[in-house]
Amino acid sequence: MISIVKVEAVPTLIHWRMEVIRSVFGIEPDKRLLVANRRYYREHIADGSHFAVIARYMGEDCGCGAVCFYSELPSPDNPSGLCAYIMNIYVRQQFRNKGIGHAIVRRLIRECRERACDKIFLESTPMAKSLYESIGFAAMPDIMTLKK
Repeated sequence: MISIVKVEAVPTLIHWRMEVIRSVFGIEPDKRLLVANRRYYREHIADGSHFAVIARYMGEDCGCGAVCFYSELPSPDNPSGLCAYIMNIYVRQQFRNKGIGHAIVRRLIRECRERACDKIFLESTPMAKSLYESIGFAAMPDIMTLKK
């Protein structure tokens, strides 16, 4: 019923990214953002630092997800130094609560494990928090972000 397919075609990735931005951020992406995303995909799909999937439910495209890989200085909690940031998890409204988001995240985690990644993290909306917790993610109370 649910299949998760790796995708590398930039037009397909752009289509899904724009849908995610419209849905999650509630804005229409401007041309500058579209160009920046296209540039990002061309560079990072080619070098293997971005891995993206599309979910299909009964043969119909219904969601997407991705993971960005990068290196940091190795440490006791991340001996390989390889980090994975799971992002762009999205399931169209009419397909939600069918296990699709779960399947997308599990596939991305599998890719991380296959690459021997020691550190996997993501950001969550309140709506998706229980999904991620059910898979084994936990809040990180010590993380901070610089505000503009």
